[in-house]
Amino acid sequence: MVMKSESTTGIADMPSEVPRAAGDGAPQGAQLAAGIGRYRWVICALLFTAATINYVDRQVLGVLKTTLQKELGYNDIDYGNIVTSFQAAYAIGMLTMGRLMDRIGTRRGFSFAVGFWSLAAAAHALVGSAGGLSAARFALGIGEAGMFPGALKTIAEWFPKKERALATGLFNSGTNIGAIVCPLVVPWIAVTWGWRAAFALTGAIGALWIIAWMILYRPLAENPRVTPEERAYIMSEPSPPPGKIGWLTLIPHRQTWAFAIGKFMTDPFWWLYLFWVPDFLNRKHGLNLLQIGPPLVTIYLLSDVGSIAGGWFSSMLMRRGWTANAARKTAMLVCALGVAPVFLATRTDSLWVAVFLLGLATAAHQGFSANLFTLTTDMFPSQAVGSAVGFGGMAGAIGGMLIAQIAGRVLQLTGSYSTLFIMAASAYILALAIIHLLVPRLEAAKLNRGSAVQ
Repeated sequence: MVMKSESTTGIADMPSEVPRAAGDGAPQGAQLAAGIGRYRWVICALLFTAATINYVDRQVLGVLKTTLQKELGYNDIDYGNIVTSFQAAYAIGMLTMGRLMDRIGTRRGFSFAVGFWSLAAAAHALVGSAGGLSAARFALGIGEAGMFPGALKTIAEWFPKKERALATGLFNSGTNIGAIVCPLVVPWIAVTWGWRAAFALTGAIGALWIIAWMILYRPLAENPRVTPEERAYIMSEPSPPPGKIGWLTLIPHRQTWAFAIGKFMTDPFWWLYLFWVPDFLNRKHGLNLLQIGPPLVTIYLLSDVGSIAGGWFSSMLMRRGWTANAARKTAMLVCALGVAPVFLATRTDSLWVAVFLLGLATAAHQGFSANLFTLTTDMFPSQAVGSAVGFGGMAGAIGGMLIAQIAGRVLQLTGSYSTLFIMAASAYILALAIIHLLVPRLEAAKLNRGSAVQ
């Protein structure tokens, strides 16, 4: 399906060889990190930390599912509705937050998003019913929707094309760290001080991140911590035309739908792992709140490796001369095949075999996702990336709403995850096939400015 010889007209294609340093016969790429500065990786570290906080706040509900069902008295269908409330808000927020990032910039936009979701996360501590929990989840979804549009826009502004998949994989690995930290810390807090304290304390962390972001982040062109050499390296690719591009402008383009369909078909299963795997481990293997930590940590450690490896793999192929089209899709194919065995997780009585299969699936999802996200930076100019990611994120959240409703009803009727994991096993291959049909050469979108984005 993917040919190494294919060409691509994605924005700002990097040359196959990095320019040589003056007075040196070795490629500059071998000396680049030491010679031009590394502040862009500080920005990546801030994004990584934000992603970690985002997923700690997001996963508390899944870790405490059994406890909250007993405390607040709701069933699996009610839980599916609570998750759907988050997903509905996330879908709305993806559009509004993505547009916000493009309008006011990532410095102010990211601060607003993190502040909003942190307050919403802490507000979970005040609820006393399933309805109250749904309302708090809705607010959390609105705020957390700003994470990926803001992060991908930042990556597009701060990294040359050959580094974007790696940078995306690195910051995206923070989601797995959050998913690791949460089951280690939250059960202890809940047992020691109660489940309300778990929500309140995890929600307060975002305030510290906002302080660090406001101190360390300035736009690339005016950031005093960036060396002239690093700034020139980052900005060495052709600049996109000036101005703002809204998501309505993007709707007619197949590039937009390639990304959106990929998100719609694969995001639901990440939500499934995030919100329902603790319940699966409890139902299938009888793990309680204090026992669930090591298996979940193992699953998300594996997914962390997958996130970084998926981004590294396509970046490595590009450094060897592969086109963005061939590199991204090859990496996505490998990851899609890695998800396929997950349906066996319900068919084994071994806890750790099931954990490995789930860890492999989450790792492959994250590698697939890192490359899927990076497609937006290949196909759209930087000022449209936030809106493109927001539109695709909305599609993914709608898919998440559907899977929450399906999961609640399937589990209420059958008590088994078999059907859900079979769906997950086949979704990624099908998604990649559709993406390839829509953008066979990963060509750039010709936006309504009269010329192609170069």
